[in-house]
Amino acid sequence: MARGALIIFEGVDRSGKSTQIKRIFNQMVNKGENVHLTRFPERTSEIGQTINGYLKSSNDLSDQAIHLLFSANRWEHAQSILNYMNNGTSVLVDRYAFSGVAFTAAKGLDLEWCKNPDRGLPKPDLVLQLDVDEETAKKRGGFGEERYEKVEFQRQVRKLYSQLREEHSDIWKIIDASASVDELTPALQNHVDETIKSCQNKDIEKLWIKRD
Repeated sequence: MARGALIIFEGVDRSGKSTQIKRIFNQMVNKGENVHLTRFPERTSEIGQTINGYLKSSNDLSDQAIHLLFSANRWEHAQSILNYMNNGTSVLVDRYAFSGVAFTAAKGLDLEWCKNPDRGLPKPDLVLQLDVDEETAKKRGGFGEERYEKVEFQRQVRKLYSQLREEHSDIWKIIDASASVDELTPALQNHVDETIKSCQNKDIEKLWIKRD
């Protein structure tokens, strides 16, 4: 059986990724394709609820502790993602380990330390980074509602995405998210369709673990 693809949507807060991933998902469902949509943090589990409280500023945790919780949240859903992929269903994910690393490293923690808890997660087949400058993101609705939505912080996150992109240039596409919603969707859909076709018979690799 041809496997499904793991496709990640990344970007600073209010870059439009959540809007676009839903549009892509709905188009694929309407075409009868096998596709599953999820996002991180996944806030329904106990770990997810703790993270949600932190993001809403209703509880405080050390930078190290919250980073490990974000990673644990991804790990508690990793097997489910693999199951979908192995059964021929592509998985679209709104934020993944790259967000976890970029957001924590933006606080000043060591980049390699930030990667370690996520080593071994399913490696994405495609990362679509919706890139928009922080001032533009600030003008979009809802900016500032959660803990990390501050312009200077988002600027640092964007710089760290650039570093991560260099490491993963084979799977990472940067998309100018200043275009209109309707203009962006077809371009993103093309990347998604191409990736699903190209990875059907490839092995699923592990993130930040080199193959022998």
